[in-house]
Amino acid sequence: MIRVLVNGADGRMGSQVVKAVVADNELELVGGVSISHIGEDLGEIAGIGALGLAVRAGLGTAVDELKPDVVVDFTTPQAVYGNVKTCIAHGVDIVVGTTGLTEKQREELGEEAKRGDTSLFIAPNFSIGAVLLMKVSADIAAYFPDAEIIELHHNNKLDAPSGTAVMTADKIAAARRKAGAVPAPDRTRESLEGARGASVQAVPVHSVRLPGYVAHQEVLFGGYGEILTVRHDSLDRKSFMPGVILAVKKGSSRKGLTFGLENYL
Repeated sequence: MIRVLVNGADGRMGSQVVKAVVADNELELVGGVSISHIGEDLGEIAGIGALGLAVRAGLGTAVDELKPDVVVDFTTPQAVYGNVKTCIAHGVDIVVGTTGLTEKQREELGEEAKRGDTSLFIAPNFSIGAVLLMKVSADIAAYFPDAEIIELHHNNKLDAPSGTAVMTADKIAAARRKAGAVPAPDRTRESLEGARGASVQAVPVHSVRLPGYVAHQEVLFGGYGEILTVRHDSLDRKSFMPGVILAVKKGSSRKGLTFGLENYL
């Protein structure tokens, strides 16, 4: 049995992780950490009935006392860097679904994890469908180098653009370079700053934040006389759980940093 501690256990994603871990007979939920709902039962918060496990304050203390094999982190962009460092310092593997870490921070933490013989797994998106969208987009970009990304999320998402959109843009840019494919010139001049979206490696990215959305992304490819659109929709946060559970089970097989769920597919 793999012993799992959920950090951010009372959040939307954290509660789904609690339910997914409890439902898997190869995993054991040993506890949850948050900055709110301290002392409340994890199962009651997740809507699955009492589990006899109370929400704790303080990640380091919880790791010391509960001795998990892996921590799953769905917290905030402001907290995730410190959370990863805490897990590495305590010699515990960590699966990170929180966005906000820069490439430099990922590399730094990956080196720390390798030195500490721990596993650090980070994924911008745990939906297998979203991972496939990124792969397909990279394949298409060699033939349709003109691309723009529209990502749509609920209005409580704390960052923009999404980690998935950034990773998709990175993959498109890498595929264009490898194929020697050059986008057509964009001669548009903005009359309002930001009208053309953010530029990620010369790929425009547009972020939508509205109530009613969960997590959605479109990649639009333009060619002469044709348009190719690829879209993925996560309609429920349950869609992320197979990927999270996969990462929890396979994470310890690779020490240091593993970035992206596609490494386990």
